[in-house]
Amino acid sequence: MPVRVLMVDDEQDITTAVSRGLEQRGFKVTAFNNPVEALNHYKKETYDIILLDIRMPEMTGFELARSIWKIDENARVCFMTSFEIYEDEAARVFPSLRKPCFFRKPIGIDQFAKHINIQLGSESADLTTIN
Repeated sequence: MPVRVLMVDDEQDITTAVSRGLEQRGFKVTAFNNPVEALNHYKKETYDIILLDIRMPEMTGFELARSIWKIDENARVCFMTSFEIYEDEAARVFPSLRKPCFFRKPIGIDQFAKHINIQLGSESADLTTIN
């Protein structure tokens, strides 16, 4: 069964490129460019991992994660950013989150796929920030 990924990024070129690349590597990707739309379509236990851009209009990735966790407290979320890594802010916003997962964009598709598998426990490593 393929890894089911929900990706939310307000830049359509990013969601298109990453979705295609991950799908070519066997992942099943559902992508949204609007965080509110993604939340309206979210269903509990539908995805193995959720990839959220941090800076988006209408709703930040942190706000979207908080809303998703109200629906599905076990949802596995990783944040994506082209900017500085927000580990301190994530720790403040989500104090119960043990190790927040961050991907720094741009990231190669092979590396992205590898680190998604690491986050899901399919590969071994102790990485929380992936550059």
